[in-house]
Amino acid sequence: MGRRPRTARERFAAWGNTAREQFAARWDIARLLPHAGHGLVAALVGTDLLLGCLPVVFTVATAAVLGRVPAAVEAGVGSGAWHSLVAVFAVAAGAFVAGQLLSPVERALGELVARRVDGRVFDELMAASLRSTGLGPLEDQRALDALRSAARELEFGVQSPGRAATGLLALIARYTELTGCAVAIGVVFSWPAATALVVTVLLFRHGQRGGLRRYAMTRSRLAAGRREVDYLRDLAGGAAAAKEIRVFGLLGWLRQRLRDTHLRHLEPLWAERRAIYLWPFVRFSVVGLVVTGAVFAVVGATAHELTLTGFVLVATSALGLLRLAEHYPEADLPTAIGMRAHDAVRRFAEHVDAHEQEHGQRHPGTALRSPVPEPVGAIRFERVAFRYPGQDRPVFDGLDLTIPVGRRTAVVGVNGAGKTTLVKLLARLYEPTAGRITLDGVDIRRFPVDEWRARLGVIFQDFVRYEASVADNVGLGAVGSPDDRATIREVVDSVGLTEAVARLPRGLDTPLARHLTGGAELSGGQWQRVALARALFALRRGCRVVVLDEPTASLDVRAEAGFFEEFAGLAGSATTLLISHRFSTVRHADLIVVLEHGRVTEQGGHADLLARDGRYAELFRLQADRFADAAG
Repeated sequence: MGRRPRTARERFAAWGNTAREQFAARWDIARLLPHAGHGLVAALVGTDLLLGCLPVVFTVATAAVLGRVPAAVEAGVGSGAWHSLVAVFAVAAGAFVAGQLLSPVERALGELVARRVDGRVFDELMAASLRSTGLGPLEDQRALDALRSAARELEFGVQSPGRAATGLLALIARYTELTGCAVAIGVVFSWPAATALVVTVLLFRHGQRGGLRRYAMTRSRLAAGRREVDYLRDLAGGAAAAKEIRVFGLLGWLRQRLRDTHLRHLEPLWAERRAIYLWPFVRFSVVGLVVTGAVFAVVGATAHELTLTGFVLVATSALGLLRLAEHYPEADLPTAIGMRAHDAVRRFAEHVDAHEQEHGQRHPGTALRSPVPEPVGAIRFERVAFRYPGQDRPVFDGLDLTIPVGRRTAVVGVNGAGKTTLVKLLARLYEPTAGRITLDGVDIRRFPVDEWRARLGVIFQDFVRYEASVADNVGLGAVGSPDDRATIREVVDSVGLTEAVARLPRGLDTPLARHLTGGAELSGGQWQRVALARALFALRRGCRVVVLDEPTASLDVRAEAGFFEEFAGLAGSATTLLISHRFSTVRHADLIVVLEHGRVTEQGGHADLLARDGRYAELFRLQADRFADAAG
């Protein structure tokens, strides 16, 4: 938390820094308002001004009504005094009714402003998340924390930038009313008394705002503990762990863990809240009681010098002022913490831009102008080195690998050998930190990244099961040709999904999610065939290289081997790269590459590698024996 300022100079310097920070924060909020539209913002400002003026009008008119009552009663109904009373009463009633009518209008306009501002900020977030052509920013923990924070606030919209913008405008009504009450007291009674009451109100307001700001900072500092609490709550209330919680009898453990974690998060929060609000507000209350007591004592002592109207006006205006010292729910919390989401968006965007500058997709000294040619020779990794951002250990350090065009190449290795990283580099989701990847001798960074990826069809181990129709799930393999129904049906038939699709409620148009109207779910094996169809569709639509990155890792050895053989037959003469940690499933590949410790240790055909009796033969026999034992 740091040392608290103790000397007068330190306190003054701290106050100056706080004032500058508050002004900067308010200015940042105000800069978002034009995104809602100038006409809408002007309408909301005008409404807030009226809502600030109407209570003052009501207070003045009410005082005037009470002041006119004696004369009206004495003169009787129908007299001029009576008509004057009725006229002033009509003004008071009109101000009250107008305020009641304008309040929902102000809320509706504020909601519209908030939605528009939040929509614009969400657009900024989406633009930042999609600006990077690689995965680096989306796999960095600092960037992900900022992304999650922004997305959560924008999704629920409770304390969002849009709420901060409408909260800032809502202060217009509050401070307009404060000004009107102070002016009434100053004109009718005493400017020093009005000033003293305003200072008291602002003192409480300073405590409210400063306390909220410090409390928000504390909550942010303790956010890690809150994330663990949220995780445990989701675990306890969700379906994913429901079976194990009941079968293993974890209910008591989970309840105690949640309680301990929550208390560990709340206890420092409670302590900080007491430090922020308890004793400071005791001091503020003492000052407020002294000032208001003095003002009302003077009012009482000099009441004989005031008219009845003046006395009522001063009393009600003073009470109205003191009421304005309270917390403003429509403004205080939104303006104190509502910009956190926008700050998170900016942090995320800055991180993406910094990453692009440091690890950008452009190769120094080259222009991305060359079209991607038809592959005729080979794709080569030439002395490629790579390490993930923020990690010291390199995944590759001088990797040399050749992938012949038009042949089936299998890359095998134990877990952690760098197989998936190789696919990410080939797809340009990351760029090598040294060396290069070439197509027929041309560095692939000379090609536009989108055009290069259009020549690749990749099925990852964790391929996405889109909550869309069967046709869309297949057609997304070549997103530029999603309406080619004939080819989609052809590849669906090729992978053996014809009967399964025919049993679905709407055939190819069935959404693959039970919670969607008319939706259905597929088995794991059927989903893998959908992924296979997706890759084949990409091949039919112009893709030249297909990569299978262990999409069948959940299958047994026989099923995976059958899958690869089936795919090899369907792919024909396409360049195929098969990634697997199982040595026995890729024996029919034209070229088998053994990847270990980030380098190629062996390569050749299955029979040749067995004859060499090296690492491949050792691991092949080890896995074959393990499979035989399991089968026995």
